[in-house]
Amino acid sequence: MTYLRYEVRERIAEIHLCHAPVNALDADMLDALIDALERANADANVRAVLLASDIPGRFCAGLDMKKLLASSPTQVHALLSRLYVKLYDAQFNLTKPSVSVVSGAVRGGGMTVAISSDMIVAASNATFGYPEIDVGVLPAIHYAHLPAIVGKHRAFDLLFTGRTFSAQEAHALGLVARVEDEAQLLERARQLAQSLANKPPQVLAMGRRAFVYANDNDYRRKLATAVEVFCNAAATPDAAEGLAAFVDKRAPDWTDAADR
Repeated sequence: MTYLRYEVRERIAEIHLCHAPVNALDADMLDALIDALERANADANVRAVLLASDIPGRFCAGLDMKKLLASSPTQVHALLSRLYVKLYDAQFNLTKPSVSVVSGAVRGGGMTVAISSDMIVAASNATFGYPEIDVGVLPAIHYAHLPAIVGKHRAFDLLFTGRTFSAQEAHALGLVARVEDEAQLLERARQLAQSLANKPPQVLAMGRRAFVYANDNDYRRKLATAVEVFCNAAATPDAAEGLAAFVDKRAPDWTDAADR
């Protein structure tokens, strides 16, 4: 199965997610993404990284809910290790800048993927959201870093209402660096990546390393709590009902979830 497309264009490594229909994340897709980032980092001819999607109307829908519903606690923990730890490490250890190019919808775990890059460039019609609470799970890792980006109260709004918000609002909040017309999005992102690739590579690598260390915000210490919160929530009757309702394409019945 093909999960992504990797190519190098003019010193830019382009990683295009292409796991139809919605780029839902599972263990194999995350492994492919992490391997691609490590490949780009090891290539001395690569000076910057773009992360985009080949699926029209979707950047990444987040975790594969059908597979999550069927997963054991051990499998859930292993999946989170890939999404929260290994993906973070791959981005943290990059010696070159990375840019997420967001078109269409990005939700849940897809937000984790997008925000792992150094910058997000979004199409003007892109939409964002953290809908985990509406299916009985929690976007726990975003408790660790979203308040530092958008502020405590605005982060609470986004994380606990689960509402969808626009690229314009994401930009105003500081979550997105630039907003571009969809027709020009990839070309503008390539121009941005090329401008970064033209910087002195050793100095850029040193500067990026200093920047990511300065903005780590004690991520590692907070990580264990985030994994525990997600795993505990995923083991509740609410999560079983919410995930089943999502897979069955029906409204969840929370009224007697505790009695299941």
